[in-house]
Amino acid sequence: MIQMERLQSEIEALPYKEFVRLREWFANKDWEVWDKQIEADSESSKLDFLFEEALVAKSNNTLQEL
Repeated sequence: MIQMERLQSEIEALPYKEFVRLREWFANKDWEVWDKQIEADSESSKLDFLFEEALVAKSNNTLQEL
């Protein structure tokens, strides 16, 4: 936990512009991880139920447009 506390301290000490850069980098990194997880879930058929739900909604004429 000491490493986490040190990181928090260093982040809090950053100048605002550097903090913004770090925040943007972190957000992009988080999206990359999320994208890889979605891709893996899709390839392993974990998301097939969503496709099935959409097909049922379409056949019942209850599919809503986004």
